[in-house]
Amino acid sequence: MTSAAIVLLLLAFDIKTVTGILPIDYKLMIGSGLFISSLTVAGGLVFGVPLMTHVYQYVDLPLLGHISLHTAVLFDLGVYLVVVGVTMTIIQTIGESE
Repeated sequence: MTSAAIVLLLLAFDIKTVTGILPIDYKLMIGSGLFISSLTVAGGLVFGVPLMTHVYQYVDLPLLGHISLHTAVLFDLGVYLVVVGVTMTIIQTIGESE
């Protein structure tokens, strides 16, 4: 959905305008997503539990209150960043060559 929204911006404006509005390096986004996902998976090795073990902890955050943080959310965030980064890198590469 995020990539589709950025593609709609690319259809409405040219690629230079969109990169001015959203100055994001999508290759860096891919790397950070891979790092977050790999760190989440490798956490099992560090703590001696099976890989991809789901862990959660309840914390008190100032604006959000009493919430639970899950490792699945971190893994999904990493995958999200990789997918959006790869999709937008492909679209930008195709758009710049024309």
